[in-house]
Amino acid sequence: MDNRPIGVFDSGLGGLTAVKQLMEKMPGERIVYFGDTGRVPYGTRSRETLIRYTGEAIDLLKSKNVKRILIACGTASTVLEAVGHDGLTPVSGVLYAASRAAVKATKNKKIGLIATARSIRSGEYERIIASLDPEVKVISKACPLLVPLIEAGRISLTDEVCRIVVGEYLEEIKAAGVDTLILGCTHYPIIRDVIDRAMDGNAVLIDAGAAAAEEVKELMTQEGTLSDGENAGAEFYVSDFPEGFATVGSMFLGQEIAGAVEKIDLPTRG
Repeated sequence: MDNRPIGVFDSGLGGLTAVKQLMEKMPGERIVYFGDTGRVPYGTRSRETLIRYTGEAIDLLKSKNVKRILIACGTASTVLEAVGHDGLTPVSGVLYAASRAAVKATKNKKIGLIATARSIRSGEYERIIASLDPEVKVISKACPLLVPLIEAGRISLTDEVCRIVVGEYLEEIKAAGVDTLILGCTHYPIIRDVIDRAMDGNAVLIDAGAAAAEEVKELMTQEGTLSDGENAGAEFYVSDFPEGFATVGSMFLGQEIAGAVEKIDLPTRG
């Protein structure tokens, strides 16, 4: 048993969908969430910048005495292996868990992937999937317009702009006949219904945040580090002004964000 909190990091709001999954799967845990709202978006950053930003976020969460860290940002997860840390606090991302779930789900060995431009350029999903099953073909598509659309609240099946943008992004993936689609950005589960409609309901949708949350639960169960539930709850930190975070963030979390959202200064890496 370990009553220390779980740390969760995202470049902004999207990681709250992973927090939602953690809360549902492990309601007795306390979660410390950090959203790097002052430096979002990460999808257009260089690899070197991503390594530094991700390392600073890990250092911040470690200062909160967390027992494990989940990088709930698909883009930041692409550089996780290159980020130096002391190895004392386990750190995991969303890529491996989502890839494993997709490989397990596919029957025709054709997997679609939608994510930020930086995640797609990295080729990390393809590399991981090939290591799990070299026969699987991955058809990927960068979707730079989806995050701003979602954060603007354009998320419903009745929103014509959202339907058109999603439909255009998924046209090639749908034509390829994939039977499984990885939602490689933690924003995307917010428009799961729109994505499912665009795929005519013919693809298993893999929520990267949900897959990662399930992996965290499995690992903590094996390690014996689950909490006894006494400190259950969540606290939220951001790197820019917190005004508005609770309102918009509640859409991602699926419930009202209670308590103050605190602005916090990041430790810096050279």
